[in-house]
Amino acid sequence: MPSPELKALLEQVLDGFTPDTIDDSIEKLRFFFPETLLLAALDLIDRDSVIMYKTSWGRPQYEVLGSTATYAVFPGLLSPGGYKLAYCTCPAYAYSVLLSETQIMCKHVLATLLAQRLSRCIERPVSADELASILERQCKV
Repeated sequence: MPSPELKALLEQVLDGFTPDTIDDSIEKLRFFFPETLLLAALDLIDRDSVIMYKTSWGRPQYEVLGSTATYAVFPGLLSPGGYKLAYCTCPAYAYSVLLSETQIMCKHVLATLLAQRLSRCIERPVSADELASILERQCKV
């Protein structure tokens, strides 16, 4: 498990990620992630694979269209210690982040966090019933 200090440092880098600082920020992200994961996350953004379902009451729900499946991403969770957490329903997150603890996050979470900061999420408004259907589908993954 990465230390709270490392997570706080990554959070600072992500918070500073804007369209104006993209080149510098990508260089900083190379400290935290392997090149393959970073490029895969950027590729997901380039392919418009990060979808933000937005409700009338302002609650976003994220999905990332992967190469073989669609995954639910929860980027705004808080830990008991107060730092930000994220979760993804993909197998890579379960194995690399939770079980073996070899990665801080999967490409889907990273793509979601970067797409948020770059305003590159595909926004789709949804009703309460549509959101319920989306959540039901995501839970079947």
